[in-house]
Amino acid sequence: MTAIQLNAEILRNLGALAEDEGMLKRVAKYLRKLVAEKEADPTLMSKEEFFARIDKAEQEIAEGKGKSFTNRDDMNAWLNSL
Repeated sequence: MTAIQLNAEILRNLGALAEDEGMLKRVAKYLRKLVAEKEADPTLMSKEEFFARIDKAEQEIAEGKGKSFTNRDDMNAWLNSL
């Protein structure tokens, strides 16, 4: 489902609730919670930001700045140190 379709579905459903102030308050509260979660999550990024990070990582690997491990224990030790 595309973003436009999702927006249309959300607006249709809101229209069905337009007469019920209590339900609209609940929806508004939930939307505020979702927005706060998105703003608080540093891993959320746009598609452009994601691919820019991939491009940067590929460039660093090409320059020899990547990490490589000869065994699983070394890799796990490095991951646990993060």
